[in-house]
Amino acid sequence: MTQTAPRPATSSRSAGAPVDGANAYVSGRLPRWAAPGLTAACLGGAITVMALLAAAGAIAEFSLVLAIAIGTIASIVLVTAISLMAEGRRAATNRFMIALVISAFVLALLPLVSVLSTVLVNGSARFDLEFFTWSMRSVIGEGGGALHAIVGTLQITAWATLISVPIGLFAAIYLVEYGRGPLARAITFFVDVMTGIPSIVAGLFAYALFVLIFGEGVRMGFAGSVALSVLMIPVVVRSSEEMLKLVPDELREAAYALGVPKWLTIAKVVLPTAAAGIITGITLAIARVIGETAPLLIVAGFTASMNYTVFSERMQSLPVFVYTQYANPGSDVEFYLERAWAGALTLIIIVMALNLIARLITRLFQPKAGR
Repeated sequence: MTQTAPRPATSSRSAGAPVDGANAYVSGRLPRWAAPGLTAACLGGAITVMALLAAAGAIAEFSLVLAIAIGTIASIVLVTAISLMAEGRRAATNRFMIALVISAFVLALLPLVSVLSTVLVNGSARFDLEFFTWSMRSVIGEGGGALHAIVGTLQITAWATLISVPIGLFAAIYLVEYGRGPLARAITFFVDVMTGIPSIVAGLFAYALFVLIFGEGVRMGFAGSVALSVLMIPVVVRSSEEMLKLVPDELREAAYALGVPKWLTIAKVVLPTAAAGIITGITLAIARVIGETAPLLIVAGFTASMNYTVFSERMQSLPVFVYTQYANPGSDVEFYLERAWAGALTLIIIVMALNLIARLITRLFQPKAGR
C-alpha cells in the first residue's frame, strides 16, 4: 500500500505579498508615506528656494502662491516618475490622476480661503457693538455703524423672497405636474433667458415700472425688492422644477389609486417629499441676490439714516453701504475702509447663517425612511 507524501506547509500570505522586512520598492509597491512625504518635501523645497532667491535679489519679491504652485507641479511629476519605475504604468497613472484631483480641489479652495481670511482680517477692526447699533446719520470720519444698512438688507431681501417663492414654486409645479404644449415650452424658454439676465437690467426694469406709477425720481426699498425678485424667480423655478422631477411617479400613482385628487396629491405627497431640495434652492436664490448692488443703487438709492419701511423713501442696504464707503471716502480714508470691510464681513456672516438655517430646515423636513 502506497503512502502519499505530506504536503508542504503553505503560508497564509499570498504569493505576491512581500515578507516581513522586505523592501517595498522591490515588492513593486511604494510605502504609504511616499506620496505625502515627497509632496511635503517638494513644497518645502520650493518655498525655501523662492525665499532664498527673494533674499538674494534674484526675483522681485517672494510669492507664496507661486512657490506652492511650483512645489505642487514638481511633486506630481516626481511621484508619478517614481511610481512608474517602482510600481508600473497602471499604478503611476492612478497616482497621477489622484494628484490632479487633489490639486484641483485645493486650487478651488484657495480663492474661498483667501477671500474669507482677507475679509476677516480687514473687517475685524470695526466689528464691534457700535457698528451694529449706530447708523451713519451725522457721522463724518470715525465712528458710525451699519444698522440702517443691515435693517434695509433684511427687509428688501425678505420682501423679494415673499414675491419670488410663490411665483417660482407655482410655476415649477405647473411645468412638472400640468404643463404640456407650447405654453410650457415658452415658460421654460423665458426662465432660461431670465437666468442669465444682468442685474442692472433688473434694476432698470423695476425703475421703469415704478416711474410709471409714482413718477420720476422714485426711490424706495420695495422697488429694490421687485428688482431682486426678477433675479430670484428663475433660480427658484429651475431648482424647484428639478426637485419635483426627482419625486418618484410611484408615489403619485399610489395616491391616485386611493382616490386622492391631483391638487391634494401635490400638496400632501409631492411637495413634502421634495421640500428639502426646494428649501435648499430657495436659500441659493436668496444668496444669489443678497449681495447685489447695481439694481439697489438705481431703485432703492442710499441714505445715512434709518428707514424701517420699504414703501417710502430711500433705503440703504449692505452691498450699497460697502460700495459707498469704499468709493466715496472722506478725508480720513482708513475709517471708511474699515466700515466697508466690516460691512462685507457682516454680509458673509448673514449668508452663512442662511445656509445653516437651510440645512437645519432641510433636516427637519427630510422624509423619514421607513422600516
